[in-house]
Formats: sequence, structure tokens, C-alpha cells
Amino acid sequence: MEQAPEYVIEMLHITKVFPGIKANDDITLQLRKGEIHALLGENGAGKSTLMSVLFGLYQPEEGVIKKDGKEVKINNPNDATALHIGMVHQHFKLIDVFSVLDNIILGAEDTKLGFLQKKAARKKVKELSERYGLHVDLDAKIEDITVGMQQRVEILKMLYRDNEILIFDEPTAVLTPQEIEELMQIMRGLSKEGKSILFISHKLNEIMEVSDRVSVLRKGKYIGTVNTADTTKEELSSMMVGRPVQLVVEKDEAKPAEPTLEVKNLTVPSKLHKNNAVKNVSFTAHAGEITCIAGIDGNGQTELVYALTGLEKASSGKITLCGKDITKASIRQRSLAGMSHIPEDRHKHGLVLDFTLEQNMVLQRYYEPAFQKAGFIRFGEVRKYADKLIEQFDVRSGQGAVTTARSMSGGNQQKAIVAREIDRNLPLIIAVQPTRGLDVGAIEFIHKRLVEERDAGKAVLLVSLELEEVMSLSDRILVMYEGEIVGELDPKKTTVQELGLYMAGAKRDNAEAEEAQA
Repeated sequence: MEQAPEYVIEMLHITKVFPGIKANDDITLQLRKGEIHALLGENGAGKSTLMSVLFGLYQPEEGVIKKDGKEVKINNPNDATALHIGMVHQHFKLIDVFSVLDNIILGAEDTKLGFLQKKAARKKVKELSERYGLHVDLDAKIEDITVGMQQRVEILKMLYRDNEILIFDEPTAVLTPQEIEELMQIMRGLSKEGKSILFISHKLNEIMEVSDRVSVLRKGKYIGTVNTADTTKEELSSMMVGRPVQLVVEKDEAKPAEPTLEVKNLTVPSKLHKNNAVKNVSFTAHAGEITCIAGIDGNGQTELVYALTGLEKASSGKITLCGKDITKASIRQRSLAGMSHIPEDRHKHGLVLDFTLEQNMVLQRYYEPAFQKAGFIRFGEVRKYADKLIEQFDVRSGQGAVTTARSMSGGNQQKAIVAREIDRNLPLIIAVQPTRGLDVGAIEFIHKRLVEERDAGKAVLLVSLELEEVMSLSDRILVMYEGEIVGELDPKKTTVQELGLYMAGAKRDNAEAEEAQA
């Protein structure tokens, strides 16, 4: 009897080159059957590129891929599917106006005499969802379900195609802490069933919790593979970044000064349902302080930020910035009044993806005298400015200032936005999920910069779903639950457990409740 090969997938000496950059430089990765194998690396280290090679989206310049010990050629995703390889991409590949069921069977439809066999497909999907605990409403439209549910749809898509090798590209970047916990359980369940999982991440906690082995990439090169049980977060972070990284924010006491942003009785309608998304919220953000709005995703934080930044209108209430009423001001007027904004959705509100990096760097400033003369843009000045920011914030891209924003890795797109907003040097920075999708080295850098801004007398309003970030970066925590602020906490005097109870709505400040009754 022939012995089964040790590895179900082997990527041997893979090299992939893009204009101006060697994304993968002689990388070898070996996946065992039934294991969860994490692929760790900084933003732009080449993780997604390597997985896209395995999934047939890119062709490598050099190297071979073996499945079950035999060499295979993967020219496109259909070849990958035929080899039972599936992939959940960082930005999901779903059709918004189709139902969940239609998205799952799209491209793998079962037909009889040219007619779609939806009944059989529904039965198969139902069985899979029950077997793996992936409960979703098959008739709901994609545009109406949460991001966490959309991810389950992507996983069901892979299982429906009988995939044995499952690639997860940054699967937790857009999930809430609760959804992340559920995903970890789903992944463990899949590996118990004998599925082999490749899991791209740069969140060390998740890797320590769920993976069996970790392979580390740095700047396109392979650094090594370790057993998760035999390593530490500190060891992994220095393999990944090439130096020791501070995993905890170091900062002095805050010295809050005058109020920069004052919000009084703000109410914002919801686009999804009849209730208001933000209900009569009042708070103040002071200069020299990092005020954090914490909460589970979907409790009105997004709508609150939209109202503050001018992306949506409030139905009542008042917003004052540096003593000036900006409740009805346009986005540019708010910007000129002293507000910079690191948005939650970098593709929708942060960048013009088909513009170059340098054009994106001056989006709100191109009309200033520094960048234009008599109505003509001074391109040399724009280039100089962009080069300065790229260097200061270590924004990595294939062709520097002229790289199209779309072609950069998600983490480097984020760094470009953070660079632009911090450098505008305005009294208020609204930072929404500023480190979403960033690696430990970049998170450490951005946290330091936000603390520096605070110490320089800026008011920082941080909106974050990451409990660790909330606890370590903020000076004052306001918890939002169902559109209301239910508690004000001091990070030095509270615990993650207590914060979690406020976020889940199980606790609220009595003083506020009494005020509401008065």
C-alpha cells in the first residue's frame, strides 16, 4: 500500500515579480493534511500574493506547486477549484443584489436539461450549514446582511464546491470580537473534519489561539516556520518585523485642556430601520486627550462619525468645533474649521483608488497656495510633499508617489490615509479604526503618532472595535450601545470584562439613567 504524502500542498521556491517589486522571493511553504497553518507577515510582505498564486490568480515566474506529492499547474481559479482549493478573499467577492443561496451556487450550478436545480442545491447548502455551524438566511440579499454573515457565505461557497484546502486571507480584518470567536470555532471544526487550512493574518493573538504551525514572510522573503505551541507573540513579532516590537502603548498622563469638539443632544436617523441610529448623544473631546468611543459594531458609531464629519445629516442636536457651530457645515467647511478624519472604510471614503498616491495625499489641500498657482496645480510641490509623507510613514508601494492606490496592499493604503490626515496638523483628529488591517510594527507606529498628536495639544477622537486598542490607547472611554452612550470609563480603573459588559448593554452608568428619567 502506497504511503500518503506528508504534505497535501507544497509551494516550492515560488518567485512572483510585479513592476518595481519582488512580491515573493524564493518562498517555500508546506501544508499538512488537517492542520491550520498560519501565514504571518507585515503589510505588503507578500502573503496575499503567495495565496493568489496558489489559487491561480497569478502565475509565478519561478517555482512549482505540488498537491499530494504530485506537481500541478494552476492557470486560473477554475483549475484551483478542480484541485479542491478554495479561497476567502480579504475583500469579499459577492454580488450584493443576489440572494445568499445564489451567491453560493454561482459558477457551480447544478442543471438538468438546462434548468437550474435549486432545490437540490438548497438541500446541500442547508446540510453543510448545519454540519459546520454556519447558519445564514439563504433567501436574504447580500446587501442586507452583516459582514460576519457575508464571510459565512464565502466559507459555504468553498464547502459547496467540496474544497479540501481552504485559504483564508485576513479573515478577521472586518469582524467584531464576537464574530472572530465564532470564526475560530468554525475553523477548528473544519480542521477536525480533515480540511487543511491556510490562514493569513497579522493578529498574533488569533494565530496563537487557532493555528498549529506558523510560517513567517518579511519583505517578500521566507523567514521560517515554527510550531505555534513552541513560540511566543514576542518571538513571532520580531521574526515578522525584524526587530523587537512594543506590544503595549507607552504614554505619559494626559493633560486635557479646553474642549475642542462639543456634541449636544445629537440624533442621527438610521438608513437601515425606522429607529434612530444615534439617540440624543452628548459628549466633549478635549485638546490633549484621546477620547475613545467603544462598542460592538453596529451600535451607532458609524452614523455618529458620519454626522460629525458631514457625510450624513443629523436630525437634531448641535456640533461645535473650536467654538464654531458646524452642525450644518459642508465637509470642506468642517475640514477648514479644523477637523481631520481617518475613515472607517478606506476604499469608500479614504482614497480615490484609481488616483496615484501623490494625488490622494493632497485630496483636501490641492487648492492651497502651496499646491496651486493661478488655478494650476504645482505638480513638483505635490510630488515633493508625497515623497516626504511616504518616507515619514514608511508607505510601501511598487513605484512610490506614482503608484495607483488600488495596487497597494490594504495596510499601506491605510498608512497613506493616516499620513495625510495627521500631517494636516489640525486641532481635531477623528480616527475610526485607524489600525484596521495593520501589522504589529505599523500599529506600534500609528499608536505612537496618535499619542504624539495628543501631547502636541490635539484632540483625538478614537473609534475602535479592538478592545486592546481601546484599553491601551485611550485616556477616557465612552461606550456606545444601541445608539446611546451608556458609560464613561477610565481605562486605568476598568477591566476588559467590565468594558465588555457595557458594550453588550448589560451595564450602564446609573447617573445617566437617572438623568434620562429626570
